[in-house]
Amino acid sequence: MKSLRKLSKNSVAAPGARHLQLLGLVWLLSVCSPSVAQKTDKLLVNLLRKSPELFGPMLKNPAQYDVQILYTQINRDAQNQPTFKTYRYRVDKNRYFYPASTVKLPAVLLSLEKLNELKKAGKSVGRDTPLLTDSAFVGQTSVQRDTSAQNGLPSVGHYAKKILLVSDNDAFNRLYEFMGQCAINERLNAKGYRNLRIVHRLSVPLMAEQNRRTNPVRLTNDGQTLVSQPEQICDKTPRSDSLIRRGIGYMKGDSLVKQPFDFTEKNYFALEDQQAMLRAVLFPDAVPARQRFDLTPDDYQFLYQYLSQVPRETTYPRYDSTFYDSYCKFLLAGDSKRMFPRNLRIFNKVGDAYGYLIDNAYITDFDTGVEFLLSAVIYCNKDGIFNDDAYDYDTVGFPFMGNLGRVIFDYESRRKRPYKPNFSSFRVKYDK
Repeated sequence: MKSLRKLSKNSVAAPGARHLQLLGLVWLLSVCSPSVAQKTDKLLVNLLRKSPELFGPMLKNPAQYDVQILYTQINRDAQNQPTFKTYRYRVDKNRYFYPASTVKLPAVLLSLEKLNELKKAGKSVGRDTPLLTDSAFVGQTSVQRDTSAQNGLPSVGHYAKKILLVSDNDAFNRLYEFMGQCAINERLNAKGYRNLRIVHRLSVPLMAEQNRRTNPVRLTNDGQTLVSQPEQICDKTPRSDSLIRRGIGYMKGDSLVKQPFDFTEKNYFALEDQQAMLRAVLFPDAVPARQRFDLTPDDYQFLYQYLSQVPRETTYPRYDSTFYDSYCKFLLAGDSKRMFPRNLRIFNKVGDAYGYLIDNAYITDFDTGVEFLLSAVIYCNKDGIFNDDAYDYDTVGFPFMGNLGRVIFDYESRRKRPYKPNFSSFRVKYDK
C-alpha cells in the first residue's frame, strides 16, 4: 500500500498507482473549484495570515485541508440582550464534509422536546424516566440496563449526558431510535434547519434499509409501561441531490479499493446550520421562534451544564483520567491535555471521523467577559485514503483547532465591548 502512495519524482508509476494519482487530481480539482455559494470575509483571512507559522499550509492548500470557519462576535446592550455579527472563511453549505458526532446535538434536543410533548399529552415522563429499547428487525439490538447510570437504567437524560460529555455513539443510536429517522429530519426541516440529513446510526455496520427502521421502545416506571412506541419505518428517507465522493481510495478489510469513497448516503450537517442550532439553544430569545426547541427552563439548565461540564466534574457516568478536559473540546484546547481553569467554559459539540474534525462552540471567560461563537471543520487525510486509520488528527487537526481557538480568543480579549456580559444564565452547578 505504501508503494501506491509514495512515488519518487523519478519513478514510473504502476498502472494502479497512476489510477490513484488521476483520481486524486480529479478530486482536488473538484474541491478546489470555488463554489458561487462560498463565503469569505476579510477579517478571518487577515487573522489567519497574521500567523503563517500556524495557518500557512491551510492558506496555501485550501483544497487539501478543506477548512470552513464561522466566527460570530456577540455584543450586549444595557439590558444584556445580545446582537451577533458573523464572519466566514470558505463557508459553503454545498461543499460536503462528514459531520460525524455533531449530529448528536439535534438528537438530544429533539428527544427532550419529545418528552415535553408527551408530558403535555398527559404522560408522566421526564428525562430520568427509564427508556427501554427492544428489537424487531435484523441488526437491531435491545437495551434494558445501563450500568453507568446511578439507578442502572437507561433514560433520555442519561443518554444525553453521555453524548454531551464524551460523545457516546451508542447513546446517540438510542435517541435516533427513540425519535425515528423520519421524525428527526422532518422536525428539523420544519424549524428551518434544512441543510442537514441524519439518516443512519453511528459505528454500527447497517444498511440503508436497516437505518430507516428504528427499534420499538418503551418509557416505563417501576415495571409499568407509560408509553409504548412500536418499530418505526421511515418511508421518506432524505437523499442527496447528487453523488458525493471524496478521496482516491478506501480500505475494505485488508484490501485497498482504488475508487473514491461514497458519502452519498451518509449524514450531512452544514456548518451554518450547526452554529444556528447552538445559538438557538444558548440564546433562544434572540432567534426566530420557529428555530427554537420546545424546552423547559430546567431543560436549558441541563443542557448548559452538560454542554460545558468536563468528564472529571461528572458523578454519573464516572470517567477516569483518560477522559481529559479537552477530550471533547477541540477549539482552544484540543492540542493540550491540561485541566481547564474554572472561569473558562466551552459549550460545544465536536465530531471526528473519516479524517474530518469539527467543533461547534460557544467559548466564554466568566472573569474577563469574553464570549463568542466559533465553528470550524478541517479535513485531515493527506493521503486521500479512507478507513486506513492513518488520519492526520494529531499532527494537523488538533493543532489547527487549538491554534484557531486561541487566535480568536486573543482577538476577542482585545476587542472593545460596549457592555460586559452578564453570564448568570450560564453559571450552572456542576456535579463536582
